[in-house]
Amino acid sequence: MARETFGVQNVVARIYDPGRAEIYQRLGIPTVATVKWTSDQMLRRLLPVGAAGLYRDPSGQVILAEMPVVEAWVGRSMEQIQAASGVRVAFLTRLGEGVVPEARTLLQDGDILHVLGTRDTLLTAQGVLDSAPGQD
Repeated sequence: MARETFGVQNVVARIYDPGRAEIYQRLGIPTVATVKWTSDQMLRRLLPVGAAGLYRDPSGQVILAEMPVVEAWVGRSMEQIQAASGVRVAFLTRLGEGVVPEARTLLQDGDILHVLGTRDTLLTAQGVLDSAPGQD
C-alpha cells in the first residue's frame, strides 16, 4: 500500500504468516518474518535436502524449484545440465544475484539452480544432479 498509494520506493513488511512472506517476496517486497520461516530458510541453505519448491502454477503441474547440485557438475553448461536432468534451468543465483543463463553458461561453485519441471521430472532430475555426471 505504501509503495502504490504514496509512492514509497523502499519498503519492508513484517510478516507473521510464512505463506504471505513468500508472496510478498515474489512481489519484490523484502520481509522480516517469523522465527519458523527464517529458520526454515536458513536450514534450506545450510542443509539442502532435495528440491525446494518455490512456486507452483495454478494447475499444480509446473513447479519452480531450487535444486541443489553436487560439486561434480561445476564447469558443466546449462545445456548439459538440462539434457541430463530433463528439467529447464529457469535462472540461477550467482553471488546473490539472479542470472538468466544461456545454454552455454557454465555452472560455477556456489551457484544455486532454479529449475522448472513437473513433480515427476523434478524427482528424476534430483536423482541425476545428486550424482556425478554420467553416473545416474
